[in-house]
Amino acid sequence: MEPFDSFLIWISDFLGDHLYEGIFLAALLETIVPPIPTLAVFPTAGFLASQQGISLMGIIPMILLGAIGATIGTSAIYLIALKLGRAVLLRYLKYVKVSESKLERVEIWFEKYGDKAVFLGRMVPVMREMISVPAGLLKMRIPKFVLYTFCGSLIWATGTILAGYYFGEAIGLTTS
Repeated sequence: MEPFDSFLIWISDFLGDHLYEGIFLAALLETIVPPIPTLAVFPTAGFLASQQGISLMGIIPMILLGAIGATIGTSAIYLIALKLGRAVLLRYLKYVKVSESKLERVEIWFEKYGDKAVFLGRMVPVMREMISVPAGLLKMRIPKFVLYTFCGSLIWATGTILAGYYFGEAIGLTTS
């Protein structure tokens, strides 16, 4: 069995027992521990919620917890980038396979789109984890960063959790 497959099985088991806590934890850790993919976790959580008979109103807290966890996690990276600066950060980014050229591309994208880059970046896989670095390095205002991060993360969480939820509903309809 592939390591990623066993990871997804573990996530499914954990989420089955701790759905709300699991969403928050996965969102919090995704930026700090890159192997945790919310693109796999959030739809799985939505699917499990549908299979457990949780209503659409019941997944609203899941969505909010996902957005809050992501905002807290990425804010930590933002603050590290803000305080350490580019030279120090580049030394540590190489350990998570982020080269200077990748960082430069993200910085250029950030400068081109300005603060909106944070909002949009929170909805793009891979960019979600990276966007807080140039925001911190380029000293985006903290309140604006937190607001844009939360709003972008809320949209991401809503879309991915609902995709899993409705998939689970569709599966339930065909097996009933």
